[in-house]
Amino acid sequence: MNWNVYLSGEIHTDWRQQIKTGCEALSLPVHFTSAVTDHEASDAAGDMLGKEENYFWRDHKSAKVNAIRTKTLIENCDVAVIRFGDKYKQWNAAFDAGCCAASGTPYITLHNEDIIHPLKEVDASALAWATTPEQVVEILEYVITKE
Repeated sequence: MNWNVYLSGEIHTDWRQQIKTGCEALSLPVHFTSAVTDHEASDAAGDMLGKEENYFWRDHKSAKVNAIRTKTLIENCDVAVIRFGDKYKQWNAAFDAGCCAASGTPYITLHNEDIIHPLKEVDASALAWATTPEQVVEILEYVITKE
């Protein structure tokens, strides 16, 4: 079985690549998907529908266009990894975690200890909490290869 793993959240570090590299080194049968991680492209996703002077409506249209991708990929993944960084608040990641929880999609949270409290509800529905990309790789190796 090939596993579809959706990578959600923080876009300012290389955590996605670390997980991909770790899984490749173990030859795990994993296919990774993600939201658009180019910040400017994501913010402009709705611009093709017409220019907006009001940023609320620009963001509204872009969020809906982006949701076509994220909703589809989350619904079709076997497990999601949801990363919360410390530089910015990832409201989109919290929303993705809520979608996973509501749909019964298993997810792993990835974040440092200093934000345990604000993420207590998100972590309560997660099936695992990791603090490093290496721990995520170890979890994936276990659930994919152990019998």
